[in-house]
Amino acid sequence: MTALLFVLGIPLAGGLVLAWTGHRAYARDVNVAFSLGTFLAACVLTAQVVSDGPQLLWGGQFFIDPLNVFMVTLTAFVSLTTAIFSRPYMRIEQDHGKMTAPRMRLYHSMYQLFGFTMLLGFTTNNLGIIWVAMEAATLTTVLLVSVYRTAASLEAAWKYFILCGVGIAQALFGTILLYMAADKVLGAEGATLLWTNLNAIKGQLDPTIVTLAFVFLLIGYGTKVGLVPLHSWLPDAHAEGPTPVSAVLSGLLLNVAMYAVLRCKVLTDGALGTALAGQLMMGFGILSVTVAAFFLSRQKDVKRMFSYSSIEHMGLITFAFGMGGPVANFAGLLHMTVHSLVKSAIFFTVGHATQKAGTQVMSDIRGLIKANPTVGWGLMISVMAILGLPPFGVFASEFLILTTAMRQQVWATPFLFLALGVAFASILTRVLPMVFGDTDHKPLAHPPSLVPVFVHLALALMLGLFIPPYLNGWYVQAAAMLGG
Repeated sequence: MTALLFVLGIPLAGGLVLAWTGHRAYARDVNVAFSLGTFLAACVLTAQVVSDGPQLLWGGQFFIDPLNVFMVTLTAFVSLTTAIFSRPYMRIEQDHGKMTAPRMRLYHSMYQLFGFTMLLGFTTNNLGIIWVAMEAATLTTVLLVSVYRTAASLEAAWKYFILCGVGIAQALFGTILLYMAADKVLGAEGATLLWTNLNAIKGQLDPTIVTLAFVFLLIGYGTKVGLVPLHSWLPDAHAEGPTPVSAVLSGLLLNVAMYAVLRCKVLTDGALGTALAGQLMMGFGILSVTVAAFFLSRQKDVKRMFSYSSIEHMGLITFAFGMGGPVANFAGLLHMTVHSLVKSAIFFTVGHATQKAGTQVMSDIRGLIKANPTVGWGLMISVMAILGLPPFGVFASEFLILTTAMRQQVWATPFLFLALGVAFASILTRVLPMVFGDTDHKPLAHPPSLVPVFVHLALALMLGLFIPPYLNGWYVQAAAMLGG
């Protein structure tokens, strides 16, 4: 209980403290300190769950099990490394005049509050509070995306707010429908929105109401996941916001929305006894992978290109969980992990590359190897990892997804191979000139923080070669719980 209190309390306190002091020079270090405290608390919570098993806390309002405990730790870890990366990055942005003192205060405070909303969404047992956490995450990220106050960033933030607001309204309606279905079984005093209670009586829920509820929940939370055709906010938000925001959006926020969908899928599968939920997820997943892959070839902005890559990978994850079963669920969880690590590493290197070049247009970014070999090699290795080249973890998860599809969903295999092939060619042909071309760019005024990049890549490499037993145990237990 104490560990969970710190996991949620530290980022909340950090947001309040930085709302007062976030404009000062030491605020960058304070931001890192609060993120470090959250990560350490998450590690303690993880150790407790490993030793004592799932925990139901605070009157049943919070629930920690193998499905969400590793996501909590991953979220806290990536939040920490992104905070470390943002120290020199945001200092350079301030030197360039893009960040004023009030904007720095807004950035640092909203960064911590954004972390709090994600951790709240992962740990709560109440489906209503999950919805509240997702809505709060939307509001905090709207402010982060618009922090530059340019016409383009304000337009992107407004588009993000409207589209995700409409999507989250659909999720609210789906949550209300679930409440209606549970109320018939549990009664008004039965804590009808607690997931553990719903999971215990899922076989007694009205199938018609649950079907409608899942459709609305999938559309609502699928908007936050970035599933096609609900994805159009995501490239703009990534392209116009600060690069640390792009890293946590791609690496973390999409996972929270996917987690909410998975919790709802478990209930739907139990209530219907059919594969309807999985079929819907496979359909949205295949559509997202295919459409995003072909949009990759049309991009000129480097951050927009990698945002479409995020849509592609979240589509692949959605497809994996839609197939269900021990192997596909295991692969989906592994892919969520390595995608978070590698995609955030990519945005770290892209952030420094665009600062060096003064533009996000790929044709104007050249010779990163010559201008800064660490940035250049960091980007090249990160791209090799996200494209699924062995021995990185993305290769292992994609191999499991593809081989499972060849066995269980033969019709989907050609679409997956075509999409992955197009994505591979589109990204590689654009990144190679950025890394190895000629350049006259000067070094950055402040040395970039690239330790997070190589730490993330080392972890992604390890997960491709060897999954530690305790982590493998989490994956296996979570995969079994998801069923399918």
